[in-house]
Amino acid sequence: MGNRLPRFSRVVALCAKPVGIQDMTFPQNLRPVALSLLSLALAGCSLIPVNERPPLPVPASFPGQAADQAAGQPVAAMRWQEFVADARLRELIDLALANNRDLRLATLNMEQVRAQYQIRRADQFPTLNLGASGSRQPTSSGGSSTSYSVGLSLSSWEIDFFGRVASLKEAALAQYLASEEAQRAAQTSLVAAVASTWLSLQANDDLLALTRRTLATRQDSLRLIQLRFDNGASSALDLRQAESLTAAAQAALAQQQRLRALDLNALTLLVGQAVPDALVAPQTAPAPPLFSAVPAGLPSDLLTRRADIRQAEQQLAAANASIGAARAAFFPRISLTAGFGSVSNELSGLFKDGSWGFSLSPQALLPVFDAGRNQANLDAAQAARAIAVAQYEKAIQTAFREVADALAGRAKLGEQVRALQAQATAESERFRLSELRYRNGVASFLDVLDAQRSLFATQQALALSQLALQQNQVALYRALGGGWGE
Repeated sequence: MGNRLPRFSRVVALCAKPVGIQDMTFPQNLRPVALSLLSLALAGCSLIPVNERPPLPVPASFPGQAADQAAGQPVAAMRWQEFVADARLRELIDLALANNRDLRLATLNMEQVRAQYQIRRADQFPTLNLGASGSRQPTSSGGSSTSYSVGLSLSSWEIDFFGRVASLKEAALAQYLASEEAQRAAQTSLVAAVASTWLSLQANDDLLALTRRTLATRQDSLRLIQLRFDNGASSALDLRQAESLTAAAQAALAQQQRLRALDLNALTLLVGQAVPDALVAPQTAPAPPLFSAVPAGLPSDLLTRRADIRQAEQQLAAANASIGAARAAFFPRISLTAGFGSVSNELSGLFKDGSWGFSLSPQALLPVFDAGRNQANLDAAQAARAIAVAQYEKAIQTAFREVADALAGRAKLGEQVRALQAQATAESERFRLSELRYRNGVASFLDVLDAQRSLFATQQALALSQLALQQNQVALYRALGGGWGE
């Protein structure tokens, strides 16, 4: 015990702030402890360390971002219904939010953590029990004595003098808030996943239509070459080239049909039910803009926009509060047991005058020797906080990278689409001229086949680039935090 008091006073000094008791007199060896205990009693000081955000571990702006690009409505204030302009896609997202099982699990997990927080909160209050008992014991005279009791009892209620229970409650509250942010992050991810998969399905429908048109053109060319070959006007090489291109188009058609089926399966899983055909039917008219533009803002905005960063911040707060609980374990644990009720030797004597009684049993336990358990718990809590800091910083860095990637895509994918559109126009004209020259006998059929193959490849690349541009809009919206409001 002689080595315990100095260590105990040092732990107390982690929190204590004396308020007007410096001039009070105590024995010299107990003065630090007494001052600290009285300070805690008067000031109600917490042993939880001050929770401060670490410095932002990313640059102050995104790569290539001009100063005026940060203006605009924050993405987190833009509901997903405002971002998604297509009515069919909005209906699909509504179905997914109502039926997706991953989102349902995130919501149920939030409810479970909230219940755990309520348990921790209830630990701060005494638990009253109504009890009744009866006993019969033998006496020294050979007879027996009977006793009956009924009343209210309070068993081992911890008076949270040093904030241990309050720290555990704060940790549970932060965990609940973290689970709430996790649910919001899951909802934003679900909206983005449904939109991205639906875009992929639409792109595969466009590629299917393109492949069918290309296959029909190549089959027409094959029939023409077969006729010319049968009449000795074309070589076997031309015929084999035409057969090869036709077979390649048939293989591409089968591949696109498989990819469309996979996209539909993925969308069905996300939506959580069979997808209505009307919501995934190919577009017959030119599609209007599918999404609204979103401003990028600044990296510091991600701290309030992104639910996963807010989740990591709450987990950091929970780890911080756990340090307070671990520190409080070094202090005396004060508990109270009390009872009030009626006791009588006869059942009929209960509740009569003179049968009422009251008991009060306070208890204080100060850890003297625990083989380093409390210190190990404190070390573990401090290590957990360091882990939470690293996870928080990693969440910010990941968010920065995702936004930077999406901004790079927004800047360059548009240029790529425009270049491929120009190339597709040129290849279409080249194919038309090559076919015309072949029919007039001034060019070989190999020129026609090469132009046809190049046109198909360019049109495929254009469709995939348009898909990448649209999916990049969704990725940017998600990376910036998205809007999870109903």
